[in-house]
Amino acid sequence: MKMLFNLAFIFFSAYLILVLLVFSFQHKLLYFPIVEKKFTETPGSLGYIFESVKIETEDHETLYGWFIPTPGAIGTVLFFHGNAGNISHRLAYLPMFQKLKLNLFLFDYRGYGQSSGTPSETGTYNDALATWDYLTETRDIPSTEIVLYGESLGGAIASWLATQRHSAMLILASTFTSIPELAQAIYPFLPARWIARFEYNTLANLKSIDLPVFIAHSPHDEIVPFENGERLFQAANEPKQFLALANGHNDGFIFMREEWIDTLDVFIGAHLKTE
Repeated sequence: MKMLFNLAFIFFSAYLILVLLVFSFQHKLLYFPIVEKKFTETPGSLGYIFESVKIETEDHETLYGWFIPTPGAIGTVLFFHGNAGNISHRLAYLPMFQKLKLNLFLFDYRGYGQSSGTPSETGTYNDALATWDYLTETRDIPSTEIVLYGESLGGAIASWLATQRHSAMLILASTFTSIPELAQAIYPFLPARWIARFEYNTLANLKSIDLPVFIAHSPHDEIVPFENGERLFQAANEPKQFLALANGHNDGFIFMREEWIDTLDVFIGAHLKTE
């Protein structure tokens, strides 16, 4: 009996330590900026004309980004990348947006790439506002010509910005409903929903915005369950469209590139109003 008690005590202690570790270090479980500040490549190394941009946020961080123009562009994409890597790992999107006749603004959140600071939920929201102001004020781009595009974590940030500023449309790729729900799905053996210190509530954001929404998600997503994409689509107001991707979380758009482009082209053509 004593042995069973000791084993139970050891198990409970180990479990409690695990819960405390996850609670204390979840910041590192959510944000994965590469320590190395150098970029693997630039738009220029791939033959694209681009402009390096530095933006000052309201709380005095400096964001670094690239503005890549497209000849004859009908709009501009404000791109919010996922939780890992930096803007140099998103250049595979360039051909897609060029074919869609869209300028592209890529930027790194605070703490990512060559941007200053440390990432946080409030911080990434401040970053979103700063990049919006850069496009609408510094570059004088009409809000009706700005497409918010977010992949994974970036979708949560883009959807939040959509509750604060009115853009042309919102495109979400492989995005979760909220961090507490995603954490519970990834760590079902932990009370993850209750110890999560981040919200990033994409589901709530979608319920409160009134603009065209395009959602893409793969049934084979190994990180964010497909159900997340389905629930986001159900929560979004009309007009909206859903595209089921192929393959995994990070490469679905690559394997579905032509269908991505064709489907987005029709959706953008129907809802992007240029001045």
